[in-house]
Amino acid sequence: MRLALEIALARTAGRLSRLAARGGGTTLPGKILARIDADAISTLAGRLPEGAALISATNGKTTTASMAAEILGRRFRLAHNRAGANLVSGVASTLLETKGAALGLFEVDEGAFPEIARQVRPRAVCLANLFRDQLDRYGELEIIAERWRGAVEALPESAIVVVNADDPLLASLTSARPRVLHFGLDDPRVARERLPHAADSKYCVACGAPYVYAAAYVGHLGEFRCPGCGNARPTLDVAARDVRLDGLESASFTLVTPAGNRLVNVRLPGLYNVYNALAASALSLALGAGLDDIEAGLARFRAAFGRFERIQMGDRAALMLLIKNPAGANEAVRTLVAGGPPRHAVIALNDEIADGRDVSWIWDVDFEPLLAGLETLVASGSRAEELALRFKYGGLEAERIELLPDLTRALDRGLELTGPAGELAVLPTYTAMLAFRKIIGDRGLVRPYWEAAA
Repeated sequence: MRLALEIALARTAGRLSRLAARGGGTTLPGKILARIDADAISTLAGRLPEGAALISATNGKTTTASMAAEILGRRFRLAHNRAGANLVSGVASTLLETKGAALGLFEVDEGAFPEIARQVRPRAVCLANLFRDQLDRYGELEIIAERWRGAVEALPESAIVVVNADDPLLASLTSARPRVLHFGLDDPRVARERLPHAADSKYCVACGAPYVYAAAYVGHLGEFRCPGCGNARPTLDVAARDVRLDGLESASFTLVTPAGNRLVNVRLPGLYNVYNALAASALSLALGAGLDDIEAGLARFRAAFGRFERIQMGDRAALMLLIKNPAGANEAVRTLVAGGPPRHAVIALNDEIADGRDVSWIWDVDFEPLLAGLETLVASGSRAEELALRFKYGGLEAERIELLPDLTRALDRGLELTGPAGELAVLPTYTAMLAFRKIIGDRGLVRPYWEAAA
């Protein structure tokens, strides 16, 4: 009876909040519930007949979770935080608002993962990557990894951990687990010639010697081996082979699994989206999906908001790619260049709490490959000046840089420069991405993301 009253109170507050915010207020019910009853999330999660699965990563967790939802959604009724509210309050709100769900599928913030895992006690966990991100909030990677290690060790023995074996830090977290599913890429043709200069996990977690890479795919992800102690990438249970990247349009690969192989297609470009699709596939297999489910789900999938989202704006288009740390930004640049470098780009750098106050990471991004084809950079956001300086030091002539901190003016200027039938590249940090989508949504060109996710 007490829990029922608490749920009713939280739901009522959420409805009022959404009305007041014209659609927002996605986490208030969970905040209220978590405040008045610390055990409520555990109770609600325990009522899911098929249990719950958590997905955490520094980069790509929203896309990976959305892909998994597309794969699993026709097999199970899901409780899924589609709007990306991935803290404790967001998970609680999802549990409150989803009636009759059989399986919980939750994208989880990397800092909140240990607490959410403790409360939800999932049947499966997917750990997709760890990159340096928001040092002012999270600290160095090793700090997050140790917190994750404790959370993984505390999982029920029956829980399966689906882990990216190409990430040295993650591969080291699961050595003592009884049930682990390792996934990774196995196609040296699409690897880099060497590790990028800003790669994070370069040194052996066991002895400290530099890793040697037979193939380096994204950042420090790849086929690694320590020449000092022999520590190496685990044997892959699920792999992506024969990877094909089709410019800015799509990607495909052969999914290799214990249940057989299957060619899958994803309507998203870039090697990092191959990783996202591979992670979603491996988790879905662990939750009982078949190869037919995976092939069909990935073929249906469309980009999560702001993550390689193409938006038609009259007679021209905007291609929006979220950037938030060196690894993710490098892959966005790499994919853009592979599809033909843009002539005009709007890059927006904010320093709100959700972005991270420390913006020094922009100096570790390899923006330089963009410069050869870039006629105009419109630098925007609250830290537009630092961004413009980064490009000036990178070699972009001052006359090709326009400084417009106001996001509306920057977007309009970029579209003006692009011209009819053109496509503008828009690379915003997280809060700038939300602001851009609101600007575009207020013009009636996209639905608000919480409505599109519903």
